[in-house]
Amino acid sequence: MNKDQLVAIRRDLHKIPELGFQEYKTQAYLLEIIKNMNRSNIEITKWETGLFVLVQGKNPKKTIGYRTDIDGLPIKEETDLSYQSEHDGQMHACGHDLHMTIALGALDEISANPIDDNVLFIFQPAEEGPGGAEPMLASETFQQWKVDNIFALHIAPELPVGTVSSRAGILFANTSELFLDFTGKGGHAAYPHLTKDMIVTASSFVTQLQQIISRKVDPLDSGVITIGKMTAGTVQNIIAETARLEGTIRTLQPETMSIIKRELENMIKGFEIAHDCTIKVDYGAMYYQVNNHKECLDKFVEAVQKEGIQYSEANAAMTGEDFGYFLREIPGFMFWLGVDSSYGLHHSKLNPNEDAIEIGIRAVTTTMKEI
Repeated sequence: MNKDQLVAIRRDLHKIPELGFQEYKTQAYLLEIIKNMNRSNIEITKWETGLFVLVQGKNPKKTIGYRTDIDGLPIKEETDLSYQSEHDGQMHACGHDLHMTIALGALDEISANPIDDNVLFIFQPAEEGPGGAEPMLASETFQQWKVDNIFALHIAPELPVGTVSSRAGILFANTSELFLDFTGKGGHAAYPHLTKDMIVTASSFVTQLQQIISRKVDPLDSGVITIGKMTAGTVQNIIAETARLEGTIRTLQPETMSIIKRELENMIKGFEIAHDCTIKVDYGAMYYQVNNHKECLDKFVEAVQKEGIQYSEANAAMTGEDFGYFLREIPGFMFWLGVDSSYGLHHSKLNPNEDAIEIGIRAVTTTMKEI
């Protein structure tokens, strides 16, 4: 594929963002592009709304896995692009349209010029939620291929085009969604003593929540609890009977996540007694840390530098990525790809530089030959 074809594919995909496990148009589009390659060494298997695509090697001794995510986000696009999202309230605001395009470009290259080993391209749904990596990893289809190494990329808006970045060890954190539902007793604002006010209770809960981080987590470790949304009440003169908090927990160690959840649940029990209410907790989607294997990463660094692609050491981040489930089972790594955007990930005006597509393809294909 030439640059014009790749850009056209990226823009087509940008128009049709779909949420997790709803990627029907995306799956159909990917299938059309792959089938049009018309290569006998390509084997395609559907999985839910995703795809497994195996490229047979010339003399395979192992199977290399490459994963791309395919879902969009529930964000209303606010760019002025001529190819902006056609799905109202949904956008490829995390760069998965670029991720897929790079994967298709690499697939085209590797199938046209096969390497010795097999390569399994994994088009994974639901990375943004509720999480597609863990069930895809556990699927019978995936297990039959016995992948030996695996890797993936993620765009980095703050890095210039022509650069990649990563690090051995922890790159992304363990993450868990957090939903808390408070139920008390509503009533008239003039008679607060006859009610159980869940706005007061939930507000107090948010304030005390940070004491878990400051007093229950080792200060040499890292943990974050963020409440990003609070919903309560109906009108100004009625005391709220219910309240809902929505947030996220992030840690650099799996053990710290367990500590935070244990202390959170102890805190819930205390609040239920003190405020005479019930509190239900739901952890939603949980992602395992992205822990890069040094041996695989070293081969990547050597390969991309030979291609003239600039590499820099990344810092660990509290971002989450369900690719961590693959790395828990299979040696591999994830890396950042510079795309030089003025707006960051999950922003309604994210606009990656499309020149990064060819850099990404070079980085991916050269790594497949060396890993």
